[in-house]
Amino acid sequence: MKDLSKIRLFEAIDLIKKQKLKSEELVRYHLELANTKGKDLNAFITVLDDSIEKAREVDQKIQEGKKVGLLAGIPCTVKDILMTKGIRTTAASKILKDFIAPYSATVVEKLEEEGAVIIGKTNCDPFAYGASGENSGFGPTLNPIDNTRVPGGSSSGAAASLAAGIGLFAIGTDTGGSVRQPASLCGLVGLKVTYGRNSRYGLIAMASSFDTPGILSHTVREAAFIEEIIAGKDSKDATTYDLPVENYFKKLNEIKNLDKVKVGVPKQYFEQGITQDVKQAVQKTITKMKKNGAEIIDVSLPILKQGISVYYILVPSEISSNMARYDGIRFGRKEEDNYMQNLLKTRSKYLEPEVKRRIMLGTYALSAGYADEYYKHASRVRVKITREIMELFKEVDILVGPTSPFVAFKLGEKSNDPLAMYLADVYTVNANIAGCPAISINCGYNKEGLPIGFQIMSEKFSEAKLLGIAANTEKIINES
Repeated sequence: MKDLSKIRLFEAIDLIKKQKLKSEELVRYHLELANTKGKDLNAFITVLDDSIEKAREVDQKIQEGKKVGLLAGIPCTVKDILMTKGIRTTAASKILKDFIAPYSATVVEKLEEEGAVIIGKTNCDPFAYGASGENSGFGPTLNPIDNTRVPGGSSSGAAASLAAGIGLFAIGTDTGGSVRQPASLCGLVGLKVTYGRNSRYGLIAMASSFDTPGILSHTVREAAFIEEIIAGKDSKDATTYDLPVENYFKKLNEIKNLDKVKVGVPKQYFEQGITQDVKQAVQKTITKMKKNGAEIIDVSLPILKQGISVYYILVPSEISSNMARYDGIRFGRKEEDNYMQNLLKTRSKYLEPEVKRRIMLGTYALSAGYADEYYKHASRVRVKITREIMELFKEVDILVGPTSPFVAFKLGEKSNDPLAMYLADVYTVNANIAGCPAISINCGYNKEGLPIGFQIMSEKFSEAKLLGIAANTEKIINES
């Protein structure tokens, strides 16, 4: 009998389609984990026990010889900020505690069309506001490697559940690193694609010009396979691009090694803030890339230092605008008949502290007398950062560095210092500012056995190249 804990995505697909493993058996196993280990980690807001019926339907179709999708019977999880029709969708905030989604996000629909079985909606920072998973209105998520530490955020439950062996892949969202950073802290692969490559339709908005649905997986090959399914133009989302989706999975094999790959290493990534163990692991990986044929090019991009400042002006500004709908009338929980009294009571009672903090920051940045000084100035710097990064990609194929300046930190360690918490995104935000694709892969562990992430970024819509280089880098790391 197969050890279900060791079965990964591609083996599961093969076994289910050959009728050597029933989807019902696999899904039941993962649901049991979600209800036990997942509960201990507080990784889920909603576990979908009735998803077992979908697994049975898949088994029936296969038994009858009917055509099934690429992900037929595969259990997965979805971050609770993505809408799922007829299922509670809370955005991990008390203000949406009882909200039932009237339709599904496009990326969710695409997964289900290919037969994927969603076993649960994962915990996250409320409305994706956070980098640790501690801000959720439903309590913090714990890191499965060390339960006294955070799993990263905002896709905390997605990362923690997958790292704990629950589900075969997870869908999260990445606004400033919210897929890559928790992937780094949990020892996983985290893929954030070009802005506009994946549809945002049905994603509860945080910052509309930054948000990107992303993937957490165990390997780069798995991420490439899933991305090929969820990518593409969506008539319901005007920000998606009408560009053909490449065969990312097949193209992984086209990059046989790292010969002639030009790897840019910004020196700004290794200055203040990075811990020694992370610095050593990342530099060791760069050395391995060089030994395997890559050309390492030291580059300087001083404006990268402005990225975190730009991000934390523009994103709260968009948050301030997007959160206006949560007034207890359009969305949220009604407390009073009087509109203004209801607005005050609903927001005071049900919005989490970090949500309130970011609304206030954004409202201030957009207020009369300050919009020119903050928001408009930050918008101009965003254009400059994007332009300079694009210029750099004329010289190099990829930019590499750490995903996070530190490994998973203790629960509560940074809770009383918002600035220190915001700096957790210092290496990831620039990919979102410029709209570029980026991926985090595990490149080692520190002395305490905590994983360290290695980030690779490439130019817009170069996912095939990014994934190919990442897969080769992953192989180099694992072989040594």
